[in-house]
Amino acid sequence: MEKIKVAIVEDNPGLRTAMEQIIQMDSRFEFVQSYISGESAVTFLPEINIDVVLMDINLGGISGIEAVSILKQKNPKVKYMMCTVYEEDEQIFDALSAGASGYILKKTAPKKLLEAIEELHNGGAPMSSQIAAKVVLAFQNKGIWNQQNTNPNEKYISTLSPREKEIIEQLSKGLLYKEIASALFISQETVRKHVYNIYEKLHVSNRIEAVNMYLNR
Repeated sequence: MEKIKVAIVEDNPGLRTAMEQIIQMDSRFEFVQSYISGESAVTFLPEINIDVVLMDINLGGISGIEAVSILKQKNPKVKYMMCTVYEEDEQIFDALSAGASGYILKKTAPKKLLEAIEELHNGGAPMSSQIAAKVVLAFQNKGIWNQQNTNPNEKYISTLSPREKEIIEQLSKGLLYKEIASALFISQETVRKHVYNIYEKLHVSNRIEAVNMYLNR
């Protein structure tokens, strides 16, 4: 099985070293390179072969959000996970708009971090439960759904099977695929297939859009 290649952008030496060690200790992953600034990441990351980047937000100079926005244009296939101490709504939206697919807090336990990296690589959109809750609340408070869809279409939700509704309910709680699989006594691959079907039926492309439609049905 091919290892997931990971790079890190983090200006805190202690935290950067800890993250490197966490990745290096797990055989599923290959630590490739780390960078201490957004500037160095923007310059050198496009030149290396990687799958996932763990990106700090609060970098001096070019921020992590700005770096992701630039890097995503250069190599759209790379997945970006924001690792931050922040839970502010604006930071979350800016990161997602820039092209990040995952958003977790730095206090996340090592095991959870590695699970999130794997899920991100497999097409998921992992978020700390606190972040997922804030994203849903922020969507509701900003009225984004209501501005774009004055009458959310219940018929899309009605096409979901009972199992798919169970899974989207779990997604709305910010759970990882592994956690959903455990809760529903099914495999992660089965969860992944159901999520794909959910996206197809709801005509959405990611977890946030799916959960927002489900909660505002």
